[in-house]
Amino acid sequence: MPSVHLVALDQTDDATAAAVHRIGRAAYAVEAELIGFDIPHLHESLEQMRERPLVWLGAVSGEGEIAGFLAWKEAADGSVSVDRLCVDPAWFRRGVGSLLMGHLLAEAFPNRSVTVTTGAANAPAVTLYERLGFVRGADFSPVPGLVMAAFTRHPLRARAAAPSTS
Repeated sequence: MPSVHLVALDQTDDATAAAVHRIGRAAYAVEAELIGFDIPHLHESLEQMRERPLVWLGAVSGEGEIAGFLAWKEAADGSVSVDRLCVDPAWFRRGVGSLLMGHLLAEAFPNRSVTVTTGAANAPAVTLYERLGFVRGADFSPVPGLVMAAFTRHPLRARAAAPSTS
């Protein structure tokens, strides 16, 4: 597990917002390569990012460096929609994404449905979501040339009560 701790990220703080924006662009550049598509978030300005009505959680090193972040919103029905999960490429494959998502699922919203989407060809993200108990729904194409995979993880109570298919 990485030597990071989780903290709420304040997007009104200029240095924090700039770091989150930089990390997001770097992470989305890697995803764009993986899926072969120019991701719209790559063109999001710092101001556009800051205006998003999201809750931001960061994984921060002991030196104060943001290693990755997660942003989400809650729906009126109580479900949670992950808007973005980004890890600084310098922190790839060190458990940062798992730590952030694990906290969201086990600590912040253990009794709520959580949805997330990613590029269907983004194998590392698909693997992470499936490992965390998300169920893949139908793929969809929001724009020509981009295939997205949608995932839902239902509350622990509902999953525990569901009949086994094995």
